[in-house]
Amino acid sequence: METKNIMIVGVGGQGTLLTSRILGGIIRKAGYDVKLSEVHGMAQRGGSVVTYVRYGDVVREPIVEEGQADLLIAFERLEAMRYAHFLKKDGVMIVNDQRMDPMPVVMGACEYPKGILETLEKEHKVISIDAMDEAKKLGNARVFNTIIIGLAAKNMDFEKQQWLDVIAETVPQKTVEINQKAFLVGYEA
Repeated sequence: METKNIMIVGVGGQGTLLTSRILGGIIRKAGYDVKLSEVHGMAQRGGSVVTYVRYGDVVREPIVEEGQADLLIAFERLEAMRYAHFLKKDGVMIVNDQRMDPMPVVMGACEYPKGILETLEKEHKVISIDAMDEAKKLGNARVFNTIIIGLAAKNMDFEKQQWLDVIAETVPQKTVEINQKAFLVGYEA
């Protein structure tokens, strides 16, 4: 199998690391070699967090180069724009339609860009969802990232039940049911 490249981008505290563990788990179960690399900016202060996931028959390095990502999973619109140049021409971008103001915007030094999704759609295949709103409908805003995983899963080569099994093995036991429900919301969107 040709090596596949995935990037997960977001802001500290959004669950990018849990998402990478779920992805790594399903890929390992399928028998592929997988390499994960996490880059923590100022994650605890709401800074950018990037996780690279590469898998295939043999993967030698964990870093995804610019223009090589088959799939870009963005937990926030501005992060999607910031890392869009990593996506392949025929790649897919999954975007949580959520705005989280970075510190320069909060302090009034900059303005949050307008029309991010529309701008991205001009050059990329973009699939967006307001995962936070969907998670709130389920009664737990913290599972928005699992909704996004469900949406991303439709663009990968693994069966729905495999995802549900790995989620059950990865998330805290008391949150298995709500995370599986959240996954299905994204998967069926």
